[in-house]
Amino acid sequence: MVPDNAVDNEGDIVHYAMLANTEPLDVKSALKSKVWLEAMIDELKSIEKNKTWDLCKLPSEKRAIDVKWVYKVKQNPKGQVVKYKARLVAKGFLQKQGLDYDEVFSPVARHETIRLVIALACSRRWPLFHLDVKSAFLNGPLEEDVYVKQPPGFELKGKEDKVLKLNKALYGLKQAPRAWNKRIDQFFVVQGFVKCSVEYGVYVKHSDNKHMLIICLYVDDLLVTGSSLAEIEDFKSQMKSEFEMTDLGKLTYFLGMELLYTAKGVILHQAKYATEILRKFEMLDCNSSVTPADTRLKLEIDENSDTVDSTIFRQLIGSLRYLCQTRPDISYAVGYVSRFMSKPLKPHLLAAKRILRYINGTIHYGVLFPYSKDSVKLELNGFSDADWCGDKVDRRSTSGYLFKFQNAPVSWCSKKQSVIALSSCEAEYVAGSLAACQANWLQSLLNEMKIIDNITVMLKIDNKSAINLAKNPVSHGKSKHIETRFHFLRDQVNKGKLSLEYCSTDNQQADIMTKAVKRDQFLKLRREIGIVCFDSLS
Repeated sequence: MVPDNAVDNEGDIVHYAMLANTEPLDVKSALKSKVWLEAMIDELKSIEKNKTWDLCKLPSEKRAIDVKWVYKVKQNPKGQVVKYKARLVAKGFLQKQGLDYDEVFSPVARHETIRLVIALACSRRWPLFHLDVKSAFLNGPLEEDVYVKQPPGFELKGKEDKVLKLNKALYGLKQAPRAWNKRIDQFFVVQGFVKCSVEYGVYVKHSDNKHMLIICLYVDDLLVTGSSLAEIEDFKSQMKSEFEMTDLGKLTYFLGMELLYTAKGVILHQAKYATEILRKFEMLDCNSSVTPADTRLKLEIDENSDTVDSTIFRQLIGSLRYLCQTRPDISYAVGYVSRFMSKPLKPHLLAAKRILRYINGTIHYGVLFPYSKDSVKLELNGFSDADWCGDKVDRRSTSGYLFKFQNAPVSWCSKKQSVIALSSCEAEYVAGSLAACQANWLQSLLNEMKIIDNITVMLKIDNKSAINLAKNPVSHGKSKHIETRFHFLRDQVNKGKLSLEYCSTDNQQADIMTKAVKRDQFLKLRREIGIVCFDSLS
């Protein structure tokens, strides 16, 4: 442990560890490079334009927070250099709660919300646009008095002892995201947008001529869609007059996910990200696998097996988890190996590498959001399934659900249940309650956006006993021990918000979320879910 005022060297080490892949690592080498010098000058111009700070003397009761330069080479999906970005960052880890900051939480749009909005736009053939706010955090006004030191390499001559009092947030400050979100939220409200109460990252505006505009906000990235191109262009001009913006045009790359426009619809994929994962873990030249998990695979904590590097294993699992945002076909396999992150063994690493081998053979796969005719009624359907006592360690079941909006998968989950089910009926009932919670949230979101009012979601389950138990309190002797919270499924059915329908196991699309299925069944379900190879469509 070292005192706060002596953390400079350690602080640099922390930053170097976090930014090991960026170049350059220090100001001296950056000042010698023309491109990086221009990038730093551009950053300072943005800061001065926003009136982010004022030069002053440091009050005796205050202390100045160090700042440092962070450098990043920005690339497009093809790996080509698009921009050299220099960012002046405050060393926020020196801040103390209650003195330098208070609240820090800032909401962003969920990935399933982004997929739902894309599915809606595709079904109605609305245009999708991408806007980016330049130096977004510099726009957020600060409520606390925060002082920082002058930027390294750009200290004012004769005024080296002066510090900078922040009027607005700086990158690296703990409260910067919240300050920026508060600022843009106020702007949207003034422009007539309504924030969804169930999804704070979504704003909707309905005009008098029955047109609507939807915005998904993720920090400084904006996904914009709507029924009127003229209103979208008007919104863009309003944003440009208020903030320094970059209009990235048609939505093609958002949060590491790529969008490919085809004749059948829009394909959401992560081919570039998947390739980076394979390269990072040296699996680019490996033999591909047809399925992500072996049907006979039953992992457990075997003390006799060799241990593996837990850091590498966690990095691998973390990378795969983000890939699940466009690949529901690997959700179960990734979730299964995630259970062993505390003490990974060699069989666990081999199972994770099996997923990488599957990805290597399916890099050019993604989720299809099909186009539909204007007259087609908007529908939200779901599938719910469970694998009874599938976990060999603690004998808990695995729940899985998949929701489709306009036949496009928008929300899915594979999760181990919190209780031990005594029967397959109970396991399916518990899984159904998890799906009912998600269905309720999706209904509320669609209602608030005024897309569909009072929709009844069709949930397909492949267990008749579970359906009967949800509709009526039958088999009381076998179900009296089920926790009250799981009866939420029955409540939703009684209210008419949820309609349960039986489907055979062969057609149960959520089956892929609960266990490793055989090859032919896996390929069939993957196709039915809507995961396609975009090489064959483009």
